[in-house]
Amino acid sequence: MKRYCLEVWGDYACFTRPEMKVERVSYDVITPSAARAIFDAILWKPAIRWHVRRIEVLRPVRWMTLKRNEVASIASDRAGAEGYRGLFIEDDHVQRSALLLRDVAYRLHADLEFRHDKDPNAAAVKYHQMFERRADKGQCVNQPYLGCREFPAYFRRVATNSTEPPPITDSDELGFMLFDMDFSDRANPKPMFFRAALRNGVVDVPAHDSEEVRR
Repeated sequence: MKRYCLEVWGDYACFTRPEMKVERVSYDVITPSAARAIFDAILWKPAIRWHVRRIEVLRPVRWMTLKRNEVASIASDRAGAEGYRGLFIEDDHVQRSALLLRDVAYRLHADLEFRHDKDPNAAAVKYHQMFERRADKGQCVNQPYLGCREFPAYFRRVATNSTEPPPITDSDELGFMLFDMDFSDRANPKPMFFRAALRNGVVDVPAHDSEEVRR
């Protein structure tokens, strides 16, 4: 594995707590799954896997409330009575409140794992160079976002030996946080959680096979 660091920032973010069933309420900081998705947005291939190890919070946690238009129903690929698929949003939307984060910035540290069995004719350095080239040029497969697609994430790669400003000095117990989804059973993916703690602006993320991660 090789460790990489990204600085990401944006105007708004919402890392939704799954226990909130109706209105969105964000976690205090970015979740490991949302952080992994940012790395995936820059480079995803079957032969690599990203493991988020550390989250540094660079700006104070600030909140805001917002009214959002959301679809009330879940889209289905089954045809309706009139033969149409999907939803007509204008006839099926509802306005809900959301508790969001604003003016966020993080440094995300993640390991790139090369899975040789998925690409036996390649070496790990091939994927290292691909990621570095894409991240340095600001290229991505799709626009990375901060929890919701309408909140774009901007990013830059942080060099290993570069001098960067320290994270915030806050410390707090964040409770159980969504770690990621377990897709070992594709037909029935299950959420994984861990007890997150902010220590001097840093959240250390356990390994996915650690006893700290609960399924």
